[in-house]
Amino acid sequence: MNATTQSAEAVKGALLLIVDDVPANLNVLGDLLHGAGYQVRAANSGRAALRYAAQDPHPSLILLDVMMPEMDGYEVLRQLRGNPATLDIPVIFLTALDNARDEERGFQHGAADYIAKPIKPDVVLARVKSQLLAKLAKDWLSDQNAALEAEVSRRMEENERIQTVSVRALAHLAETRDPETGFHILRTQGYVRLLAEKLQHHSRFAATLDATYIKSLAQSAPLHDIGKVGIPDAILQKPGKLTGQEWEIMKTHAKLGSDAIEQAEKDIDQPVEFLALAKEIARWHHERWDGKGYPDGLSGEAIPLSARLMALADVFDALISKRVYKEAMSLEETRAIIAAERGHQFDPDVTDAFLAGFAEFAAIAAYHRDGE
Repeated sequence: MNATTQSAEAVKGALLLIVDDVPANLNVLGDLLHGAGYQVRAANSGRAALRYAAQDPHPSLILLDVMMPEMDGYEVLRQLRGNPATLDIPVIFLTALDNARDEERGFQHGAADYIAKPIKPDVVLARVKSQLLAKLAKDWLSDQNAALEAEVSRRMEENERIQTVSVRALAHLAETRDPETGFHILRTQGYVRLLAEKLQHHSRFAATLDATYIKSLAQSAPLHDIGKVGIPDAILQKPGKLTGQEWEIMKTHAKLGSDAIEQAEKDIDQPVEFLALAKEIARWHHERWDGKGYPDGLSGEAIPLSARLMALADVFDALISKRVYKEAMSLEETRAIIAAERGHQFDPDVTDAFLAGFAEFAAIAAYHRDGE
C-alpha cells in the first residue's frame, strides 16, 4: 500500500458535522459526503452545531454555513474556538458571499478553508479530504510531541533520581566514619529547604531564592560534611573534648570537602548548579555572621546564602542530637541558644525565619528521629 492509499484509508469514515439552516442544502451536502464514505452529523442552527460539536465523538471536520439567522457562522466559530473540547476542530466555511473581504474575514476568524455556494461536488470532496489529511498530520505530530515530552520528562526524573542517589551515597560514605546518622542528612536537608522557602519572598533574598535555587540547595545539602572522610578516626570519633591541635585538624574538613567537590567540577564539561552550591555549603557552613568562624573568617553577606542557611540548620540539628561527646539538648534550650546567636553566629533574618517557624523545624526533627 503506497502513501497515497494509506492517507485515503486513514480519513475514510471520518465523522463530519455539516451546519446549514436550509434543509435542502443539508440534504445535498449530506448525500454527497455519505456517498464518499464519510459519517455525517447535521445541524440546522448555530446552537445545535455547538451542541453536536461538543459531543463525543467529536467531529473531525465541520462544514459551517456563514449566513444563518440568530447565530451566524462567525459567532459559531468564535464559540468553537473558545471551548477546549472543540478548539482544534478544523472548520470550512460555506457561503454564498464571494468577495475577497468576506473570505479574508473568514480566515481571520480561524476558518481552515472557504467554499463558495453553490457547491461543486468535486471541490467539496477535495477540500474535505485535504483538511482531514492536514488534521491527521497535525494530530500525529501532536502525539509525537507528547510522547517525546513524556520521554524527556521520564529521563529527567531518572537523572534526578540518579543524582539524588549519588549524592546520598557520597554522604553515607562520610557517615561510615562519622558518628552522626543518616537521619542527620535528612533532617538538615529538610531544615534548609524549609528555611529557604520561608525566606523566598523576603526582600533580601527574593532575587536568589527561586524554585530552581531551592531545589539545587536541597539536593546539595547532604554533602555539607563530605570532607569529614579526610579526618582521622581518632579525632572524628573521639568521645571527649578535642585538644587545640585536634580541633585545628577537625576544622580542615570544610576545605577538604570543598576541594573534593571542586575537583569533581573540573571533571565535567559544563557547570552544575547544585555542585556549585554544594561547594559553598561544604566550605563555608562553619563561617559566622560576626566573622569568627572558619575556614576563611568570612562575615555578613560575604558568606554565601547557601552556607548561611546550612549553618543554622547544622547547628540546630547538632544541638538537639546526641553525640559521642555530648547529650541531646531540649528544643527549648536549643531555641534559646539560636535566638541568642542572632546577629552573632547567624544571619539575623535567617534566624528570625527559623524562630518564627520553629514548630515546623521541630516537626522535621521529630519525623526523622534517630533510630526510626
